[in-house]
Amino acid sequence: MNRLSLAVSGAIARVTEAALGPYQTAVVRIGFSATWLLFLLRELPHRHELYGPDGPWSFDLAQQLVGSNGSFTVLMWSDGRVWFEIVYALAVLSSALLMLGWRTRTMSVLFMVGVLSLQNRSVFMGDGGDNVLHLMSIYLVFTRCAQVWSLDAGRAARERAVRARGERVTDRTGPVLWGVLGLVLVAVTLAGRMQGDGLIPALLWTVWVVQGVWWLAGRRARTGEPRIMLDVVANIVHNGALLVIMAEACLIYATAGWYKIQGSRWQDGTAVYYPLHLEYFSPWPGLADLLSASGTMVMLVTYGTVLVQVAFPFTLFNRRVKNVLLAVMMTEHAVIAVVLGLPFFSLAMIAADAVFLPTGFLRRLGDRAARARDRLPRRGGRAPVPGQRAHESPETTHVGFGA
Repeated sequence: MNRLSLAVSGAIARVTEAALGPYQTAVVRIGFSATWLLFLLRELPHRHELYGPDGPWSFDLAQQLVGSNGSFTVLMWSDGRVWFEIVYALAVLSSALLMLGWRTRTMSVLFMVGVLSLQNRSVFMGDGGDNVLHLMSIYLVFTRCAQVWSLDAGRAARERAVRARGERVTDRTGPVLWGVLGLVLVAVTLAGRMQGDGLIPALLWTVWVVQGVWWLAGRRARTGEPRIMLDVVANIVHNGALLVIMAEACLIYATAGWYKIQGSRWQDGTAVYYPLHLEYFSPWPGLADLLSASGTMVMLVTYGTVLVQVAFPFTLFNRRVKNVLLAVMMTEHAVIAVVLGLPFFSLAMIAADAVFLPTGFLRRLGDRAARARDRLPRRGGRAPVPGQRAHESPETTHVGFGA
């Protein structure tokens, strides 16, 4: 009984005392924000046809669909070209800032708003990766994904150094950002724009209120207990969201594998052959012909794909086997990106897979990136904090309104 009690108390302490998987959530943040940013930049010349007023899916059709399913999109607030350009520009900006980890909590909310607004405006523009990005943009809001590899982590290190010298830390950007976004929320709510499904509006208001409480607890509380309590709640929410992200990735592979098993072309080992000869999925016909020239190779890839997808969720209990299959799946998605011309689908899936990457591998990767950055010539740059890794924050909590 004592052993069981110790195990339970240890598990509770682990979940509440720290936000787990800091490197994994950082990779997921960078991966999905970079995927969406690259997509928006690539489609910049065609944005009006894809999501804007010149698209085949007209504003009236989108309004009818949104009215029936209650999905959230700010592009339904106006059919004007200027409003569309503002929303598109904010989607690009929030993606870039989230990737860099600047005011991460705020940027994760704006990133979610941009993803949902554009995707729900034109629901037929995706290739499968948009569904993953759609879900992950919501999950990221609940994570503390800027503990490492972010501008927020560097800001936390500098503020810690300032406090160690007995000086006061002043944050003007956070309160101003919070106030401006609060005014926008009040205005659109009073104008009746927050209609349809109440999940996203409730999430926006909740995050805004919590950010205000977080600032008050850190700046105005006489004791540290309120901030400690908020840290515990934030850690629990983060760890729960991390678990959901992992479960979502496993569910995607498990369902894809089991549905493939039921298909006759997957059963006879020829399924991979057909997409290689579809004109829409053949940006490099010569390469596709080369890969499909061997019937044995086609059969091995077909059966191997099903085997890996079905088996992966069960390999999480064995680290070595999991890492091998993870490398195989990431390689497979990289091949799909090139051979079938689906780069953003593959990037989204690789970003989802990254949540399972080993911490040791990610730390080594970060160290190498930091050393490569340090070799670059600097002009007026700050020296790193002594004894601190160049890419890490000295604490596991976020600071101010970037949290």
